[in-house]
Amino acid sequence: MRTEGTALEPETVIRVLVVDDHEVVRRGLHAFLDGEPDLEVVADAGGGEEALDIFARLDSEGRVPDVVLMDLQMSPMDGIETTRRVRDRYPGVEVVALTSFAEKERVRAALESGASGYLLKDSEAAEVAAAVRSAHRGEIQLDPAVTRPLITELSSGGNDITSLLTSRELEVLRLVGAGRANKEIAAELVISEHTVSRHLQNIFMKVGVTSRAAATAYAYQHHVV
Repeated sequence: MRTEGTALEPETVIRVLVVDDHEVVRRGLHAFLDGEPDLEVVADAGGGEEALDIFARLDSEGRVPDVVLMDLQMSPMDGIETTRRVRDRYPGVEVVALTSFAEKERVRAALESGASGYLLKDSEAAEVAAAVRSAHRGEIQLDPAVTRPLITELSSGGNDITSLLTSRELEVLRLVGAGRANKEIAAELVISEHTVSRHLQNIFMKVGVTSRAAATAYAYQHHVV
């Protein structure tokens, strides 16, 4: 937790909930993330139902987490269903999926349920912290090992970018390539910033990039800008 005398204002600290059915994993994530000056683990849960109960309690206390680190392989309620329920009840909360598996079906299901990041459990601790911060900023961070199988599948039908992206995704990519921030893109396309983030998530996954800078380079390479 934060220590007395910290120079950070409370509103600058990202509240994190860790959900994993392995206690050792929870403890490790808890210890590392609490050591970061801008992150605070407000609670951890050993399963989906417990996570939802904790959300209700924290909501009543006015301390709803900003980001959830969500294990996907849990029972009886798995991380995909838990993510869906969290996103339905608390749309402002971002979820980063953390799992040992990289199957494309699981990746797709996690993203469709509302996850804004997907990392493997063998990721470096700094990568996990970076994914939490990216999610809180409304950005997407996907492990390259996770996106690779999807990219192979999606691009197998041809290299034409219009066969990969929808017309709205092309518009978003064009504006990203032009250096526009999510807020500016949302205003120009008359959509919410959250919707912009979801389009970016799909673009990243489809074209095989994991950062905004890489998406910008891709936009120029394919003459979208």
